[in-house]
Amino acid sequence: MSKDLLSLEPKLLWNNFYELTCIPRPSKKETGAVEFVKNFGKKHNLETIIDSAGNVILRKPATPGYEKRKGVILQAHLDMVPQKNSDTVHDFEKDPINAYIDGEWVKAKGTTLGADNGIGLAAALAVLESKNLEHGLIEALFTIDEETGMTGAKNLQPKVLQGHILLNLDSEDEGELYVGCAGGTDATARFTFKEEAVPQGSNAFELALTGLKGGHSGLDINLGRGNANKLMFRFLKEVVAEFGVRLTSINGGSLRNAIPREAFAIVTVPKNNEEDFLLALKDFTNIIKSELGKTEPDLSFIAKKTELPKFVMDEVTQDDLINAIQVCPSSVVRMSTDMENLVETSLNLAIVQSTDNFVDVKALIRSSVDTAKEDVESTIESLFRLAGADIQFSGQYPGWKPNMDSPILKTMQNVYQSKWGKIPEVRAIHAGLECGILGSVYPVWDMISFGPTIRFPHSPDEKVNIPSVALFWEYLVETLRSVPER
Repeated sequence: MSKDLLSLEPKLLWNNFYELTCIPRPSKKETGAVEFVKNFGKKHNLETIIDSAGNVILRKPATPGYEKRKGVILQAHLDMVPQKNSDTVHDFEKDPINAYIDGEWVKAKGTTLGADNGIGLAAALAVLESKNLEHGLIEALFTIDEETGMTGAKNLQPKVLQGHILLNLDSEDEGELYVGCAGGTDATARFTFKEEAVPQGSNAFELALTGLKGGHSGLDINLGRGNANKLMFRFLKEVVAEFGVRLTSINGGSLRNAIPREAFAIVTVPKNNEEDFLLALKDFTNIIKSELGKTEPDLSFIAKKTELPKFVMDEVTQDDLINAIQVCPSSVVRMSTDMENLVETSLNLAIVQSTDNFVDVKALIRSSVDTAKEDVESTIESLFRLAGADIQFSGQYPGWKPNMDSPILKTMQNVYQSKWGKIPEVRAIHAGLECGILGSVYPVWDMISFGPTIRFPHSPDEKVNIPSVALFWEYLVETLRSVPER
């Protein structure tokens, strides 16, 4: 664990971020972060509230002379995405993040860094802690479970917060202001299979497809990265048909909102086809490296002999599963016609996992257009039902419709132009910011999302740009000073 982060500027922000890297806080396991923020509030004599959902709210009064300014809610989430490389030993419920400085970036060794949304959280704490800033009433809303269900935002109660302006600190490009985001739906399809005896004269192999970049299933879905589940089942379709391969178990991907980086399967192969099977694996790997070489230079696909399993999946379910995964899209469905280079609708085929006599296929549908999201739901419902699976949809959350006449947008554009001589880009994001949900509870809020430059969130390549954090902080401080009167 590197303490070099403590030497970075602005010190209050980086000190708080360092403290957060020491606290395990994967989604639904962020109790330590809740306690940290609660104790922080008490330490600095701030009004501290833990609401019925488990969110933490801290309140700091206006500085003298700013009492008539509109109240500002600084909002960030407490949890982080727990992703690691398969060769990294790390327990996200117990171990601190091993963060380090690499040139102009802060990274983590073999795991996600938690800059999403730890930097935004640290910035809000720094505002609350500072004695030198000028601002109106500040309320900080720290939500739980943003990454896996947004349950903190969904269960926020009205009339708890007093402010007029929400600054969401969860965007990932310095110099850009976000005024809209996608909504989402979780899809879960379940196949039920029967156990059959392992065919006589077979050997068993463990297949391991690793080394893909993965990434955020919203922000990175348009980058053409490999999907470990899609690639694994593409290979299985080929070798099942050619060599009589039988599937025993599958474990691909781990989080709905992360493009799957790894997939593992146990299969049986007739002994007389073993050599051809291994040659097919080699040929397939070369083909995929040729297709994705520049995008996925570290791709690895290997087969290792293992002990014979107790059973194989029945052939009908095996074939239905393989065909369904082969057909199911996992990519951009449509680009926006309203905003250049914005993904409108996408589907991430995130998890394929067998347990007992079931195989669960989990996907995340995103769209800034509700009817388009519903169309994708209908499409994959038809697909999986035709394949004999049961499919359910859950966890729906709304998008955030842009308001180009937003007063805080105009204020922040003017602040940026006066400080840096240019107007920041105004964008929407193909990700599930909490603004859509929070705005449905507090419809009068004027909302903006912004942040420093973070790359490859939701993957072990996650990193945050150090100079951009200083710019983000300066922008936040000046924005608070410039908030108009009520």
